[in-house]
Amino acid sequence: MALCLAAVLLAAATSNAQTITTIEDACRSAATRHAGVSYDHCVWSLSSDGRSRDAADLEKLAALATRMAVEHAAVTEAKMEDLNELEESPHARARLHHCHDLYNAAADVLRDALDNIRARVYGKASQQLAAALGASESCEDVWKGEERVPVAGHDREYGRMAIVALGLTSGIN
Repeated sequence: MALCLAAVLLAAATSNAQTITTIEDACRSAATRHAGVSYDHCVWSLSSDGRSRDAADLEKLAALATRMAVEHAAVTEAKMEDLNELEESPHARARLHHCHDLYNAAADVLRDALDNIRARVYGKASQQLAAALGASESCEDVWKGEERVPVAGHDREYGRMAIVALGLTSGIN
């Protein structure tokens, strides 16, 4: 009897994250929960990554989206380093340095969120993902009043992927 009860409790505790889902279903749900999640972008991003073949449940898809957001943050950070080396204007260099620091911090927070997803501490992971969203907006704010924002495309893509990760993670119970 005790063994049966333990099996039922274990199944109930793991059933939400372990339910097999498609990328389309997961993205549809994330887009419903968060207005910032683009269903099409979510499906395209996750489907285009070969690691999604191994992600058959919401927890794995949320972890994948979070890893992708970390990768976007790292690429954006590297792009800013490259631009900073070429930039002659001290004001633009200061802006790039500030954005670099923002993305460095965001990548750290995203890695912590990924650790929390893996540890099944989804509420904390969602809070961290929400906090990491601010990097792209804050970086864009640094460039207000300028004709050219050299990292606008990177900011936009990072923000879109981070909101997908948040939308997926917040759907895990």
